[in-house]
Amino acid sequence: MTDRVEVAVIGAGQAGLSTSWYLTQAGVEHVVLEAGRIAETWRSRRWDSFCLVTPNWSVQLPGATYDGPDPDGFMHRDELVLRMQKWAADFGAPVRGDCSVTSLAAADGHFELQMPNGKLRARRVVVATGGYQRPHLPPGCEGLPQDVAQVLAEDYGNPGNVAPGAVLIVGSGQTGCQLAEELHNAGRRVVLACGSAPWAPRRFGGHDLVWWLVESGFTERTVADLPSPSARLLSNPLASGHDGGHDLHYRTLHDAGVELVGRFTGAGDGKVHFSDVNDIVAGGDFLAGTLKKWFDALCDKRGLPRPWELPRRFEIAAPRELDLEREGISTVIWTTGYRPDYDWVRFPVFDDMGYPVQTEGRSAVEGLYFMGVHFQQRSRSATLYGVKDDAEVLARHIVEDRK
Repeated sequence: MTDRVEVAVIGAGQAGLSTSWYLTQAGVEHVVLEAGRIAETWRSRRWDSFCLVTPNWSVQLPGATYDGPDPDGFMHRDELVLRMQKWAADFGAPVRGDCSVTSLAAADGHFELQMPNGKLRARRVVVATGGYQRPHLPPGCEGLPQDVAQVLAEDYGNPGNVAPGAVLIVGSGQTGCQLAEELHNAGRRVVLACGSAPWAPRRFGGHDLVWWLVESGFTERTVADLPSPSARLLSNPLASGHDGGHDLHYRTLHDAGVELVGRFTGAGDGKVHFSDVNDIVAGGDFLAGTLKKWFDALCDKRGLPRPWELPRRFEIAAPRELDLEREGISTVIWTTGYRPDYDWVRFPVFDDMGYPVQTEGRSAVEGLYFMGVHFQQRSRSATLYGVKDDAEVLARHIVEDRK
């Protein structure tokens, strides 16, 4: 590898490759450094049966917008990886695989990138390591018995990898709900520890949920539109793309036979503790009501009937405490989200939550940029639908800054 380059892009997922596509069009010399392979996060942090929760038409990468025969379908992980590989090959993305950047620092007016196989100096650097970096575990997780297997969602794989016995899934965003459904369908007893997540029907009013999110402007929200910066951590609306797409939330899981409990609050002496599940589900309904206001406003604007009504309050009797041995629970799967992980970036450009402080990808450090950040410009920034626009703006900034 050359020891100097004009622009180094770190990460070969949709954020890094989208940036590379626009830099290639602009004739800017650059290299894309990837710790593993192209689309490595999609390969290694998704379970075997994973498919997109967003419809195929929402895959709108620059130069690679979905044009296949099933725009309303939901692409399997392996198909998405193949598409991204072909896309990178088609435009000649200068990707260097197995190049893990362990440190990014300043050196003699350049940026110095440390890798296991040597160093690289660049005049400009784009950090595009994605929005799913460090798995988050809630307080109290250390209180679980040592003989209970603890599995991160990214290490789950499939039901055959899970030890015999009942399973407790902690975290009920899109991942937690999908794993709960898959394990239950495989004949396993599943207990799901819930959090307050928004939900909506998969299809209503003749359109998919994602169409409503886009057309209503919900995906255009910025951090300034949120009640607080911590709201960036809120789950995406619950739904599933499996089997052609269907509703998937607390009520559907309960009706199917998944056992619901409240939010995980801690563990000790072989027992796990939870909050009241009905309050948690009510919190999710409140968030669903917030979504509904966006959709109703769109209907009113376009003269459409309001096609979706919230159900009555959910009420079930659920335990606040479980004895793991007595219940036969052998495995706990953590699906409690991710947090930023930029400890290897040696520049003070991060907020209190660890997110980069940036404007349209530019940081306060000249020549240091970020891509694929959750809410980089708006809520769709880190998605297959929205990353294209952010990459175009960022590439334009890089071209301007070089001048």
